[in-house]
Amino acid sequence: MPDMEHINIDFDRKNRTGFPEVIFGATKPTDSLLYILTQYEKRGQNALVTKLQKEKADQLLSTFPKALYDQTSGCFMLSLDEKKNKTGDIAIVSAGTSDLFVVNEIYYTLAFLNHKATKIGDVGVAGIHRLMDRLEDLKSFKVLIIVAGFEGALPTVVAGLLPQPVIAVPASVGYGVAANGHTALNSMLSSCANGVTVVNIDNGYGAAMAAFRILNQLK
Repeated sequence: MPDMEHINIDFDRKNRTGFPEVIFGATKPTDSLLYILTQYEKRGQNALVTKLQKEKADQLLSTFPKALYDQTSGCFMLSLDEKKNKTGDIAIVSAGTSDLFVVNEIYYTLAFLNHKATKIGDVGVAGIHRLMDRLEDLKSFKVLIIVAGFEGALPTVVAGLLPQPVIAVPASVGYGVAANGHTALNSMLSSCANGVTVVNIDNGYGAAMAAFRILNQLK
């Protein structure tokens, strides 16, 4: 294995912030990821890698055969036991089935943090009756994470109807002037609904962490 002296794992982050370090996998070489995951395994700790390409995941699974890899989102987790997860606090609401890659990143990040979220999909504004049919269900959650591409209108509609914290995630879904999620991002940032929090394009991980921080303060 190549020299790994440049890697400085932040094992103390959970003591400082309440949640562990998460590994961004897209630009890390497989050897570096293997080294990092091995250090977590030696300590008996779980670890989460985000934005991981399938070819890297396939190599890592040969060393960590019990790990979970979700190809849709690119999430790789050393272990997942959802029976231990708290339930009922967070809903992940998405405009369409094309948003699933972001939805799953949110879902597995929260699962890593021992929160089982509920997915409510395909309720975008193009058929707003679908959202209206789920309003009573949505009232039961403490935090709502809303994922949408194209014009990104769904978070504004939800925040105008419901009182909970709303975290908006623009997805790089759409074509032409949708501009790989930039139109949705600008729409969410300029929302006329009060108090909507917006994360970066396709940043499901960031949205999950924002929800986790909110819930920690509600304990």
